[in-house]
Amino acid sequence: MSSGFLALLAFLPILTAGVLLVGFRAPAKYVMPLTYVIAVVVALTAWGVSPSRVISSTIQGLLQSAGLLWIIFGALLLLNTLKHSGAVSTIRSGFTAISPDRRIQVILIAWLFGSFIEGASGFGTPAAVAAPLMVAVGFPAMAAVVFGLIIQSTPVSFGAVGTPLIVGVQSGLDQTAITGELVANGSNWQHFFHLITSEVAILHAICGTFMPLFLVVIMTRFFGKNKSWTEGLSIAPFAIMAACAMTVPYVLAAVFLGAEFPSILGGLVGLALMTLAAKQRILVPRDTWDFPEKSAWAKEWFGKVDIKLENLSRQKISLALAWTPYVILALVLVLSRTFVPFGDLLKSANVMFNGIMGEEGINGDFSLLFSPGGILVMICMMTVFLHRMSLSDFAAAIRESTTTIAGAGFVLIFTVPMVRVMINSGVNANDLQSMPILVADWVAMQVGAVYPFFAPAVGALGAFLAGSNTVSNLMLSQFQFSVAEGLGLSSALMVAGQSVGAAAGNMIAIHNVVAASATVGLLGREGATLRITILPTIYYLCFSGILLCVGFYVLGINDPLLLN
Repeated sequence: MSSGFLALLAFLPILTAGVLLVGFRAPAKYVMPLTYVIAVVVALTAWGVSPSRVISSTIQGLLQSAGLLWIIFGALLLLNTLKHSGAVSTIRSGFTAISPDRRIQVILIAWLFGSFIEGASGFGTPAAVAAPLMVAVGFPAMAAVVFGLIIQSTPVSFGAVGTPLIVGVQSGLDQTAITGELVANGSNWQHFFHLITSEVAILHAICGTFMPLFLVVIMTRFFGKNKSWTEGLSIAPFAIMAACAMTVPYVLAAVFLGAEFPSILGGLVGLALMTLAAKQRILVPRDTWDFPEKSAWAKEWFGKVDIKLENLSRQKISLALAWTPYVILALVLVLSRTFVPFGDLLKSANVMFNGIMGEEGINGDFSLLFSPGGILVMICMMTVFLHRMSLSDFAAAIRESTTTIAGAGFVLIFTVPMVRVMINSGVNANDLQSMPILVADWVAMQVGAVYPFFAPAVGALGAFLAGSNTVSNLMLSQFQFSVAEGLGLSSALMVAGQSVGAAAGNMIAIHNVVAASATVGLLGREGATLRITILPTIYYLCFSGILLCVGFYVLGINDPLLLN
């Protein structure tokens, strides 16, 4: 079979999902079982993958699905616990006190608070935490999901205390061979990795300058009474200031501190500065924007998670006490990722499965406590005592969370195994590359010297499949490095473009959409969500691709491997 036909077969599960979800708006609960079957058939026939490897990959995917569901459950439980304690009502009033303008609220909650949570935790936690919080504050469920996904871009490369770069890029590259080349050129691995880290931050910061404004204009266009793109532009000065309040400390942290803290510090500093700016009405427009009356909302905007507060009898919670669970959550997440003894203690509860069914390289694990899900559940238990909740209220929160998660579970048990079958298809009887690598390689061969423009899209493809910047970097960093060497271009900048594109791909990754939708009870409308989130994704990939071309062909950016 020709390489083009093989690339088409490899791309067929993704193409099917895109056409059915976005084109026909079919629910993911019908689409993803079909795409899993297609991926399995292609793997067994065209690739010649053994049945045992397909089954072991499916088991690996089911273990990862369990991990995702644990995070979703923790996020749901935190929302429902705070709802029953009375904290959500206080938080809603607190945001209204800062500003009743929904444009400012979405920037503070999604862009800044979401960036901080991404830096501390990663793994889709920002959407799982921020989306329910926005619903609680009064946003439509679909809007909350869309905004929670859109911010899965700029901060993602430095999410989970730098995991996509520290683990994804460093493990995805052949360090031994590259270090030999670097030493021969008078450099070293630490300098090369620092260069990649800095270039990732700079590319993201430039692209991220317009992301808060994207949030606002998408909100006014798709969720406003007048369906206007331009209605949100009056807040452009505040939105761009909010972008810079996050990205300036973000870049400084990457350049001077490394990959661990850009998103954490950027989100934290930005949130403090912009909360103060909103209170002082600095660059805040005179008009105030809000959603239409709830009676005028489209049916598809509503989720099934009940955020009604008026029927709950509860005590008054102070603003500081209401926010305390989120503060503790952020501190525990950061501590678990930076203080090794504490992290190791949490990891002691992990369940590991090495060499599933004897297949080399196919491993799985389930993290009970180290996962953001475990930490979220622990914070919920603390909240019961902090907010002096009754056990019956906490039991109601558990019951509501468990009921909501059932639909997400069905979709994810097909979505993630499909991904693992495709990724693990590189071991086969026909001596073919894995499906994602083969598609990327075919794209590179077709476009030649203009490949840098498409490099972020290749990274996004990996993230679209895996729902993870880290996994995309693990799969594709060495491929991007090799393409750069073949074209005589900066390999550091090309790998940086890979990481930036992989971050943008999180906005449209199917199981990220499913996970975020589950937290607000919006399952079945994944296609409608993707129709919106594809817009900022296209912007991000095109802009970062143009920046790469400018860096290579206009600025002539070099790196230590091109010094001879």
